[in-house]
Amino acid sequence: MTGERARGLLELTRPINAVAAGALTFIGAFVVGGLDRPAMVAAAVGATVLAVGAGNTMNDYFDREIDRINQPDRAIPRGAVTPREALVSSLALFAGAVALALVLPLLALAIAVVNLLALVAYTEVFKGLPGVGNAVVGYLGGSTFLFGAAAVGRVTAAVVVLFALAALSTVAREIVKDVEDVAGDREEGLNTLPIAVGERTALWLAVGLLAVALVASPLPYVQETFGWPYLVVVALADLAMGYAAVESFTDPTAGQEHLSYAMFLAAAAFVVGRVAVAL
Repeated sequence: MTGERARGLLELTRPINAVAAGALTFIGAFVVGGLDRPAMVAAAVGATVLAVGAGNTMNDYFDREIDRINQPDRAIPRGAVTPREALVSSLALFAGAVALALVLPLLALAIAVVNLLALVAYTEVFKGLPGVGNAVVGYLGGSTFLFGAAAVGRVTAAVVVLFALAALSTVAREIVKDVEDVAGDREEGLNTLPIAVGERTALWLAVGLLAVALVASPLPYVQETFGWPYLVVVALADLAMGYAAVESFTDPTAGQEHLSYAMFLAAAAFVVGRVAVAL
């Protein structure tokens, strides 16, 4: 295998995104105090990284014609990797994720199965349906936290709130990304939300979802699950999300990127809250 092909295969997995998803699974386990089961945590994190890498590779396989317009520098459009090589790589990564998930408790295994099916079906079934593809990605993003908690057998109210906040924020970010990709999606005949209802209406829907997430974000403090350190950090995340939402109306690319950073800051708030409780 040539160096360019190896780099292309790695690039298809979006390694930073895959590792970040694994970190979110770790946070899910950490928030519920599950680090006393390191083997389960490691298996869950590994399964998440492999599954996300597989899903990203599969997405590029199906999106290769759209990417010739929207993302011509990606591995398949520029010729670093053939479509067949991408498909084989994706299936191998999925197999690895399944192997790791099989050692986990039943609820975690069920989440893994649902997520793997959603990842496989996303591009061909859900992506072109207005809002549905966004909702699927939102669920997948939020479920990384649930998966980590389920892997150690401790799904608590705090991690359910974290799942809901992450899911809502992710749906909003995906809507903004669809606004960014309108030209290529329209060329391919996809009926994404901005195409179906208009870009500005779609952005206002994203703002509405973010507003729900921001209003709900103090719940772990109100429920006395976490104390004031959590509230301080999540307030900063809320401000960052609000700024990104406004920015999306003039620069969708920057808006969705800054939403991603704000979402990780919100996840960090739960880590801070858990650490503060343990001290």
